[in-house]
Amino acid sequence: MDLQAILDFNIGTITVEKIFNTVLLFVVLYIIARILLKMIGRLMARLKMERTLELFAMAVCRVGIYILVALIVIDYIGVPITSLVAVLSVAGVALSLALQNTLSNLISGVQLLITKPFAVDHYVEAGGVGGTVKEIGLIYTRVATPDNKVIYIPNSDISSSRIINYSAEEFRRIDLTYSASYDDGLEKVKEALFQAIDAIPEILRQEDKAPLVAVNKYGDSAIDYVVRVWVKNSDYWAVTYALNEAVKASFDRNQVEMTYPHLNVHMVK
Repeated sequence: MDLQAILDFNIGTITVEKIFNTVLLFVVLYIIARILLKMIGRLMARLKMERTLELFAMAVCRVGIYILVALIVIDYIGVPITSLVAVLSVAGVALSLALQNTLSNLISGVQLLITKPFAVDHYVEAGGVGGTVKEIGLIYTRVATPDNKVIYIPNSDISSSRIINYSAEEFRRIDLTYSASYDDGLEKVKEALFQAIDAIPEILRQEDKAPLVAVNKYGDSAIDYVVRVWVKNSDYWAVTYALNEAVKASFDRNQVEMTYPHLNVHMVK
């Protein structure tokens, strides 16, 4: 039996030659697909994308290219592509309706990875939760609260709400208010507050970040003084607590009365 006779041998309606050509076509298309995926991977590496986004994009490209390869091979065999595409379209619509919330989170996750409103280790308030970002996933963002609770926030909740990033900038301003008695002079109280500020070396003193002490409000029982100082982001809480303690010590040293709400009653005959 010669080679042509083998190739012309029928298995049902398909010849051996058709099977051989189909396998050869698949191998060639598979090699081309692998080359394309390597080129896409190198391009993404040059773009320095987020690792999670890069993996997702590569997965989408891989599925898309392999589906294209499968459609070309199926079309070569003789299977009607139009009917197959119609069936896949209906199945895709049904699947998208069933996974509506998941797809919403997925799209929001891609949006977060592209726009980068925050990064890992940033302290943020988003989706009604405040904490340190531990992982930005495609479906959920993992956040650790200050009391070490781990919360998984759906990405759709984050993208649809206001995001406050406390770690994006190098410096932060501390705004604190202290009350002092009307019996203590303004300059005396302000001097005591500046002494408290001078006792904390972490407070910045550049010209554009100079400490500010000013009268904020004349209340019913006391005068409110506002203190505004700039610190490095990492020193925010430590300086806040230290400043509260330093102000109390300075007020005691300068005999400034820290008042509390009270009512003076005058008896008239």
